Amino acid sequence: MYSLAKIEYPRFALHNGPMSTSPTFLGRYPATRLRRNRRTPWVRALVAENRLSAADFIYPIFVGEGAKTRTPVSSMPGIDRITVDLVAEVATEAAALGIPALAIFPEVDPACKTPDAREAYNPDNLVCRAIKAIKAATPDIGIICDAALDPFNSDGHDGIVEDGIILNDPSVELLCRQSVVQAEAGCDVIAPSDMMDGRVGAIRAALDAAGFEQVSIMSYAAKYASAFYGPFRDAIGTKKALKGDKKTYQMDPANGDEALREVALDIDEGADMVMVKPGMPYLDIVRRVKDTFGMPTFAYQVSGEYAMMKAAVKNGWLDNDTAMIEALMAFKRAGADGVLTYFALEAARLLKRD
Repeated sequence: MYSLAKIEYPRFALHNGPMSTSPTFLGRYPATRLRRNRRTPWVRALVAENRLSAADFIYPIFVGEGAKTRTPVSSMPGIDRITVDLVAEVATEAAALGIPALAIFPEVDPACKTPDAREAYNPDNLVCRAIKAIKAATPDIGIICDAALDPFNSDGHDGIVEDGIILNDPSVELLCRQSVVQAEAGCDVIAPSDMMDGRVGAIRAALDAAGFEQVSIMSYAAKYASAFYGPFRDAIGTKKALKGDKKTYQMDPANGDEALREVALDIDEGADMVMVKPGMPYLDIVRRVKDTFGMPTFAYQVSGEYAMMKAAVKNGWLDNDTAMIEALMAFKRAGADGVLTYFALEAARLLKRD
């Protein structure tokens, strides 16, 4: 029999930083047994480095025209597109569960879509009506609204299109008008998701000029041209309208350093919070953004991520609850302060029960 105490093991050290001259020794086996801190639920809870709660979630909701109707989004099991008269019900449940904010995304009537996206700044559009309904029912829940033209643009792009080119500065002018009407309706946070250059600074100036200095900006600062947005485009009805792709304005998935430049510009222009989108394929970007800037940093667990997990659950390949919580915890571990997730209600119910 070997005596474990007599076996020599290499001694590992963790340096406190690049300039440190006094490494901290972490111990060695068998005196150090890391499994001691994993042996019971209470000790695992005691030493957990990250916590997950309903307060970490932002719940994206899809709204559509009509009355008293919930329309399932076929590519997103468990997610419905709801009419404005039902949004108060969803907001009330979210607030009761401790979810601090909702993000609103509209499926606009095709008859209202035009090349100049004028419906985006109609003060009685679908988004504005949903804001008012939520605020009337649950005034203390936060409302986050997209600043982007794709739901309203007959070309399906986030900006105005001319001869196949997405125009930057004319699009920014419309995004400013859209942001102001959303603020007038009661929106708390404008979230520019369009990736036009200079839009954060322009929106900040427009909001301030209109007397909305207290309305925040959560910038989609590092939004990638991703394959994971497909189910979302089903939900808001832009998939068939989209002509071409969004690679001339959304980021190349190959690039990480560029994301830091995008974030830095948005912070300089007045962003209060920044976001990385998609989520799990870009956790390295979340970590780099948080470490570099120390800003409130969010990640969007997008529709494709949600749909893949739900498909795997349906086939019996994953356990829904454990996979859901593990995936959400990954965002916290990577440095995210919060997550936009379609799992928000489901996860909040589970956390409350446990």
